Amino acid sequence: MASAAEQLAANLSLSSFSKATELKKRIWFTLGALIIFRLLSYVPLPGIDPVAMSNLFQRTQGGVLDFFNMFSGGALERMSVIALGVMPYITASIVIQLATSLSPTLGALKKEGESGRKKLNQYTRYGTVFLCAFQGYGIAVGLEGWGAGQGASAVIDPGLVFRISCVTTLVGGTMFLMWLGEQITSRGIGNGISLIIMAGIVAHLPTAIISLFEQGRTGAMSPLIIIGIIVVALGLIAFICFMERAQRKILIQYPKRQTAQGMMQGDSSHLPLKINTAGVIPPIFASSLLLMPLTVAQFSGQRAAGESAWGDTMIAVTTALQHGSPLYMALYAFGIIFFCFFYTAVIFNPEETADNLKKYGGFIPGIRPGQRTAEYLDFVLTRITVVGAAYLTLICLLPEFLISRLAVPFYLGGTSLLIVVNVTIDTVTQIQSHLLAHQYEGLIKKARLRGGRR
Repeated sequence: MASAAEQLAANLSLSSFSKATELKKRIWFTLGALIIFRLLSYVPLPGIDPVAMSNLFQRTQGGVLDFFNMFSGGALERMSVIALGVMPYITASIVIQLATSLSPTLGALKKEGESGRKKLNQYTRYGTVFLCAFQGYGIAVGLEGWGAGQGASAVIDPGLVFRISCVTTLVGGTMFLMWLGEQITSRGIGNGISLIIMAGIVAHLPTAIISLFEQGRTGAMSPLIIIGIIVVALGLIAFICFMERAQRKILIQYPKRQTAQGMMQGDSSHLPLKINTAGVIPPIFASSLLLMPLTVAQFSGQRAAGESAWGDTMIAVTTALQHGSPLYMALYAFGIIFFCFFYTAVIFNPEETADNLKKYGGFIPGIRPGQRTAEYLDFVLTRITVVGAAYLTLICLLPEFLISRLAVPFYLGGTSLLIVVNVTIDTVTQIQSHLLAHQYEGLIKKARLRGGRR
């Protein structure tokens, strides 16, 4: 027989959504914040030549700039005030999260509860400012030197004033996006930072769909290929939804215990272990590390092509690391698998989980508490991480294979597809939770309970 919560969840409908006033306010606030984000991506930095910027991105296609441009919704290509996007904040958050597992001092802060969380958030903000200032200065210097030898610099008036204004504007833009994301999280619906990243990715989707059907209309692409692209995309989305919700549930048993009301019966619960514990971090790290040397090789090779052995070597590196090449695919797969195991080991500590179970009297049936429980959890986690790493590798390499080998214009890569699906699932889950809470409030009012009257 279904529980009351399951019956309420099954009865969720548009009529219940129309009555949830607070939820509608949250959704409208989220949409308004995302519109502000999209408008800011068209506000350019002062002193930038847009024609030279267009040439820059044409010559560095497939490099790390193109990768970060995808997450900023085209803001980096237009060199807007939010060109850095929220990637510095994401990087600082990951570094702080890794540091809490490696540093005993930061690890103790994490266990302090709300006060420790606030301190860690403050350290993350400091790290974001530092990364923004460092990246902003590098962008300012790079823009000044771009095409200077041919008299076509991307900066109209190079100098110290431009560098200061560029760094200040980029730092302010990223900090505003970080604040906007926090406002979405607290006053809107879903995770604000994740929604901003998803909005930047999805912003390119309408143009890509129109271009796809335009190629079919003009005969540049076969209708069968278009149908195949749609079927593969829908299949990948369904597969990602299935794998992201997949869990390995470990049975946890609690013994009988004496309370003031008498002897309590033993209880049982489950310890859920996600198949993909690392999330989208492994593809992002692998892509960033792989595209960084490719971008350096592109710049160095183009500037010194034919002039020295170094320039020829950089051109050879660029050719070997092109998207879809065997070396690129192999290194990309190795990076994803490595970071899957590394990040899972960082964020999940079997010994700490076993100690917490032992502290509260919980145990796994057939496994002794303590060290044996930690070994069992590590064994299970290793096995499911193998499945998760294989899943992430398949999702990320299949679009690359379609683009390079079959010349199929698959516009959403594996990393962006994972982010869009994950954020959508999380947002829909929160909307359902709000609707469920609203229905519970309606039941309390209808029952005319004392708590409801008060």
